[in-house]
Amino acid sequence: MFDTKEDRAKMEGTLQRFKDEMKKVRTGRAHPDMLSGIKVEVYGQFMPLNQTANITAADATLLVVTPFDPSNIQAIAAAIRADQALGLNPADDGRVIRVPIPPLTEERRKEIVKTASAKVEEAKVAIRNVREDARKAIKSATDLSEDVKKRAEKAIDDLTKEFNDKIDAEFKAKSEEIMKI
Repeated sequence: MFDTKEDRAKMEGTLQRFKDEMKKVRTGRAHPDMLSGIKVEVYGQFMPLNQTANITAADATLLVVTPFDPSNIQAIAAAIRADQALGLNPADDGRVIRVPIPPLTEERRKEIVKTASAKVEEAKVAIRNVREDARKAIKSATDLSEDVKKRAEKAIDDLTKEFNDKIDAEFKAKSEEIMKI
């Protein structure tokens, strides 16, 4: 019998990466994960922002970034400002960086949903790649009968559909959250 546990694990990993990407998508409310993709050049190398500073949401419209080393404050502010996808304008007072989250316009909300839909397609492509690898393994298995191969292919197709549906559900929920004013 053909085992789909490994393929399920790969698809679970893809789904988890997709969920993590969706957490980074801006919804109009301040959330520390919004800044998780930012890399800051400190000490001669690029490091994730969360390894150089503490990020907190002071309220629904303000993030506060407290650098572990105050000498990195300018580099952190510049890295946040440089991320065009977020469109944020941080202000620092020498100790902390305040990042006001402006309200989203209808046009900007639609842009964000469009960007998120590209991430959906990336996740679905990754799921399809797992399916193709599994199908190749099934076809190349010489010790399986034709009936077992057919059942294994059906199981892989069902698994693919299950994970595509989960991705669609995540995206639908995120789209509604983004479009809600």
